[in-house]
Amino acid sequence: MAAEYASPSALAHFDPADLLDALSTGIIMLDAQLCPVYANVAAQDLLAFSLKAARGRPFGEFLHDPNGLNQILRRALESGEGIADRELAVRPAAAPRELRTLDVTITPLAGLTGTHLLLELADTTQRQRISRENDLMARLDGSRLMVRQLAHEIKNPLGGLRGAAQLLERELPAAELKEYTRVIIGEADRLAALVDSMSGPAQAPSKSVLNVHEICEHVYHLLRAEAPGGVSIERDYDPSLPDARLDRHQLIQALLNVARNALQALAGKGRIVLRTRARSHVSIGSVAHRLVAGVEVEDNGPGVPQDLRSCIFYPLVTGRAQGTGLGLAVAQELVTRNGGLIQFESEAGRTVFTLLLPLGENT
Repeated sequence: MAAEYASPSALAHFDPADLLDALSTGIIMLDAQLCPVYANVAAQDLLAFSLKAARGRPFGEFLHDPNGLNQILRRALESGEGIADRELAVRPAAAPRELRTLDVTITPLAGLTGTHLLLELADTTQRQRISRENDLMARLDGSRLMVRQLAHEIKNPLGGLRGAAQLLERELPAAELKEYTRVIIGEADRLAALVDSMSGPAQAPSKSVLNVHEICEHVYHLLRAEAPGGVSIERDYDPSLPDARLDRHQLIQALLNVARNALQALAGKGRIVLRTRARSHVSIGSVAHRLVAGVEVEDNGPGVPQDLRSCIFYPLVTGRAQGTGLGLAVAQELVTRNGGLIQFESEAGRTVFTLLLPLGENT
């Protein structure tokens, strides 16, 4: 079949800007004062700004923290050489909570009106998120196996310790001496329960059709009963969320663990928000979902310590002196059993843990 070509009349009315607006890559042209003179639709969406409002204003005004990108732009402008930077983290000034990860290519263009900079912005946020999730799930599989093996090795001597204490208690003549054996038995039982928590629930999920808000409301009331007077618990629900097939008890325990972690982080004073939002076209690991629920637990505490962020879901990892390091590990295990995943983002004054749960599938 003969190839089809656009007619000369059609090409005469073709606007190159339409081609740039059709690209998924953001394209921005900056003048020598680093003010935008052009931005395609993808760039405006990516950085949440309007070209009409941006003209004549420094590009850095549209970024929450422009210093990193501004330094690269000025270096390219002064040297006249192209620069490429991979996985650059930026936040739009109009949406400071939306972290974007970008591959940035900067090309200086010399012309009659001075040097301009051509920016190409490729959004790698989704790719980075999927990569982190796959890495997390692979590590969780390894830590889960290690913990179960460790739990098996610990439970055997604990059983022997408890049995010996019971036999000793029967032989002791004085009641006051039996208090010591009861302490041994009680501590052995406590450690056995702790080991059971480490190894995670053995039963498969018992799924039923329910609404995520049933789980949220249950946890909300439990949390209110536990919270001290200086902590407020708030709700912000999306009423449009459809039902899903989930294990009610496992998800209550998972959400409660995450919420209690936030409560402990506040140290008696602050604010916790239980929030739900529908999210479309989300991949959890290697599985793509048309619709998921994002169940968020937000607190305004000090944030997750930097040295714990890469391993916070691993067993026995905790930032508190009295913590066991099991709450978040068990929560992640329970959510993954239901086909979901827990993510988090944290900075001083705002930490959000999000339970991603598949919705509207197989109901």
